[in-house]
Amino acid sequence: MNHVKAPNWAGWLASATARLLRPRHLVMASAALLAAGCQVIPKSDAPTAPPPPPTVTEPSATALPTDSGRHRIALLVPTSGEAAAVGQAIANATTMALLDTNADNLRITSYDTSTGAAAAAAQAIADGNKLILGPLAGDEVAQVSAAAKAAGVPVIAFSNDTKLASSDVFVMGNTPEQSIRRSVQFVRTRGAGRFAALVPEGEYGARALAALDRAIVEFGGTLVRRETYARGNTSVVSAAARLRAAGGFDTVLIADSARLGLEAADELQRGRAPKPRLVGTELWSGDPVLARAPAMQGALFSAVSDQRYKRFADSYETRFGAKPYRIATLGYDAVLLTLRIAREWKVGNPFPKGELYDRGGFLGVDGPFRFTRAGIAERALEVREVKGTEVIAADPAPTGFGG
Repeated sequence: MNHVKAPNWAGWLASATARLLRPRHLVMASAALLAAGCQVIPKSDAPTAPPPPPTVTEPSATALPTDSGRHRIALLVPTSGEAAAVGQAIANATTMALLDTNADNLRITSYDTSTGAAAAAAQAIADGNKLILGPLAGDEVAQVSAAAKAAGVPVIAFSNDTKLASSDVFVMGNTPEQSIRRSVQFVRTRGAGRFAALVPEGEYGARALAALDRAIVEFGGTLVRRETYARGNTSVVSAAARLRAAGGFDTVLIADSARLGLEAADELQRGRAPKPRLVGTELWSGDPVLARAPAMQGALFSAVSDQRYKRFADSYETRFGAKPYRIATLGYDAVLLTLRIAREWKVGNPFPKGELYDRGGFLGVDGPFRFTRAGIAERALEVREVKGTEVIAADPAPTGFGG
C-alpha cells in the first residue's frame, strides 16, 4: 500500500495506522472539518439544577438536530468539580484527534459526569448518541452501563478496572495486570527466580498480587513472601523492613506510586548485598523521582511507550496552552478507534461493536492495542529501566500483535 508522506503529526499518524491495520479500517480524511462544525460541543448552557434522573426519555433542550451525515458520539467526563482539569484534558484531546484527522463524519458532545454519571448517560442516550466514550472513574462505569445497555449503546470506558468489562463495556485504561505480567516475563530472562511482593491494602494491591501469582505460574519462579500495608502513611517502610528481615528473595514487586516505591526501596536495600531487583507497575510511568533517586537504580516497570507521546504533548500544548494529563491520550485514541470503525458504520445505525474485536488491533498515541473477547484493552508494553539519570527502554514494545 502506498503512503502519503507528510511532515505533520496527522500525516505521520495516518501512515503509521495504515501499516498496522487492515485496509478496511482506513478512514478517508476530509478537509471540511471546520466548515462542517465537527468538534466537541460542551453543554455550556446546562441547567444549574441536578441533571434529569436516568429514566429520562425526552431529548434535552440543548439536544442537537438530527444529523444525517455524522455519527453522534457522547463523551462522558467530569468538566466541573475536583476532577474537571483531567476531564477537560480528555475532552481537549478528542477535539485534537478530530482536527488532526480532518474528520467530518463524527459529532462528539460532552456530558458532565461530576453531578451524576447515570443522569449524564441517560441524557446522552436521549439525545441520540450511539456510542459512549467514558466515563473516567470506575465507580461511574456501572452507573453508565446500566442506562447504556438498555438502549443498546456500547461504552468504551477510560477506567482500568477489568472487572467492569463485558460484552457492552470495553475497558480502555492501562491495567496493573498487564504491566506486571510483562515485567515478570522480562526479569525472568535476567535471572529473577525468587519473588517478594510489597502491596497496599485494598483492591489495587489485591489485583497486583493476583497478577504476580499468575505471571509466576506462567513464566516460572517462586513467590517467597508478601507484605501488605495501609496506603497513604509510613507503614510502607515498616512493611519493607519486615520483608528485608525475612530475606530469601532476589526481586521485589512494589505495587504503588514511585514516591512510596522510593521509600520502600531505601529500606529494602539497607545493608543488603547484593541489592534486590525492584519492579514497579504502570503507576511509575512519567514520574521524574525515579531518575533522581540512587535507590531506584536498576528498577524496572512496564508501561505504554512514550515514543509518540512527546509529539502529542507538544501539539496539545500549542493548541490549548497547557501540558496535558498523561491520561488524555485515552480520549485521543478512542476517537481514532471510532474513526477506524466508522467507515463501515452507517449513520443512524447501532455502533458495530463486533468490529472492536479485530485481532490485528488498532494504533494510537500509546501504541498498538486491541480488545479481548472479555472487553479489556490488550496493549503492547515496553519494559523501562532506571539507568543513571534517565529512564530508558530496556525492552521495546512490540509493533503489533502476532495473532
